[in-house]
Amino acid sequence: MPASTVFVAPYALPSTLRFVSAAALLPDTTFGIIAQEHRDSFLARLEPHVRERVVGFVQIEDAHHPDQLETGVRQMAGALGTGRVDALIGILEPLQEALAIVRERLRIQGMDSDEARRFRDKAHMKDVLRSHDLPCARHALATDTESALAFAREVMPLVAKPPAGAGAKDTFRVEQLTELESWMSRVPPSPERPLLLEEFVQGTEYSFDSVSVGGRHVFHSVSEYAPTPLQVMETPWIQWTVLLPQDIHGDEYAGIMDAGPKTLDALGMVNGMTHMEWFRRHDGSIAISEVAARPPGAQFTSLISYAHDTDFYAVWAEASVFGRFKAPERKYSAGAAYLRGQSRTGGGGRVARVTGLEEIRAKLGDLVIEAQIPEPGQPKSSSYEGEGYVILRHPDTEVVRRGLQFVVQTLRVELDE
Repeated sequence: MPASTVFVAPYALPSTLRFVSAAALLPDTTFGIIAQEHRDSFLARLEPHVRERVVGFVQIEDAHHPDQLETGVRQMAGALGTGRVDALIGILEPLQEALAIVRERLRIQGMDSDEARRFRDKAHMKDVLRSHDLPCARHALATDTESALAFAREVMPLVAKPPAGAGAKDTFRVEQLTELESWMSRVPPSPERPLLLEEFVQGTEYSFDSVSVGGRHVFHSVSEYAPTPLQVMETPWIQWTVLLPQDIHGDEYAGIMDAGPKTLDALGMVNGMTHMEWFRRHDGSIAISEVAARPPGAQFTSLISYAHDTDFYAVWAEASVFGRFKAPERKYSAGAAYLRGQSRTGGGGRVARVTGLEEIRAKLGDLVIEAQIPEPGQPKSSSYEGEGYVILRHPDTEVVRRGLQFVVQTLRVELDE
């Protein structure tokens, strides 16, 4: 029987549309979209062959509100002509709890609300990991100033973040008690707005990106950040890289190969992809930072696709809707260099010029498999991903590693003053 699939995407963002298209093009599916954006505006951003696969479209005011989302899903069941919805999916992390609540209410297969909370509430997540003896940073969920300071006196330096944050977003490092006191004087923690404090783990940061079907971990990929995401957030001009080694079977990955799948089991991953951030400390031990029950962002899904010669946007859709997956071979190393604008005065609202392109073309040539080069006049990005990127691929990991460093050292995005 064909599946009735509903994709929840508040807005037609370019990164979201790659996943929307993959889900719409699945065979044996009747496909609909729930969005906050108007139908005509949203569908205009889809390729014609994808647009013709969209049978139903429902606009709601707030896709994050479970009651509104439930109403939209009920409308969609009628619009699709099936009278039911078999798969309710979306890739944005803030949507995952609302999606899970509606699945429970309407008895749609997939992650339930308890499982979604274990991924979304980072303090609860770490409590679950500790209860399963899985390695993670020391943490405390502070609901008042005194409890925050008590933890900080024992654990310093630390990082502070909202418990439902995504990655390094809204995260800051605290080196001194006075810094935390100053921040809390402006935004004091409370039971309604708690503050998550964590040990600042020092070492190399990686991701562990995975596919699960039917509650079973069936695939993983490891990526290395340089520098760490927190350093990237703290230094707006720095150009950073992500590297996917061709071989991830070495001793340096043994810790996460053991802890990663156990973490997904403990949190209750069902179908689809996850993005886990973890550290390898200087002494070789590991610490899991956090896990998101969604595909990775920042071109990671493209990088995994290039490393395996497989479309992982389609893999995510197939796993999420049908619970099917066939493991591909990792043939290549792949990596991305993220291009971020620089200004001598610290200002700049638009891209003025890009230098170093000819040197990149001359030295790297066919290593470049995809690139988004900033254009003069382009507005400065508000995202940590920057104004553009360059993706490299080669069977030899060290060739890609050196190539990425050449890109960030050579290519410059200059902003107007």
